[in-house]
Amino acid sequence: MTSVITGDIIRSRQQKSNHWVDDLKKILVPFGATPSQWEVYRGDEFQIEIQNPEDALLTAILVKAHLRAIKSDARMSIGFGDKTHTAEKISESNGSAFINSGELFETLKKQKVTLAMRTGDSDLDEKMNLMLQLALTFMDSWLVQSAEFVALAIENPSLSQEELGQKLGINQAAVSRRQKRAQFDLVMNLDRYFRTQIKQLAP
Repeated sequence: MTSVITGDIIRSRQQKSNHWVDDLKKILVPFGATPSQWEVYRGDEFQIEIQNPEDALLTAILVKAHLRAIKSDARMSIGFGDKTHTAEKISESNGSAFINSGELFETLKKQKVTLAMRTGDSDLDEKMNLMLQLALTFMDSWLVQSAEFVALAIENPSLSQEELGQKLGINQAAVSRRQKRAQFDLVMNLDRYFRTQIKQLAP
């Protein structure tokens, strides 16, 4: 079982410069080699394979946080399933994970939702997508400072508030305020719950 994130930059054509393309590539570099594990194509669309499905939701949230930190955002669908064909480019690979991700992605604009998932288990999908919609009520409006905090905290899970503060150049009390404003504890609880559910799906 694998997972695939398909996304595009929201309102990319209204952005004054193409700066965000380089920024997006920088965000995706830690996820492996391009174009086999991630790829930016058609200008503003991207795809990432996350080989451990348990990490898929947190990865999508991390991409979102990085983008919100540069005053941008993305629509993303996460598909789960198998991989039946491995191509040199991820956009040409195939399998149910790719189909679930691609088909769901096509519906996001109509649904006016920026993040959704499809596992093939309709009960789980309904439950998780409802939780995601609730979480998006605050994630979609993260301001730069909140988003920076979220990205740093996800990438450095072992750091204390004081250590995160040193990296951000603020004191521990300010870190605590950002953590609350970003509803970070809720985000991590959602991720924990998702991990327990997806484990049960894995063959």
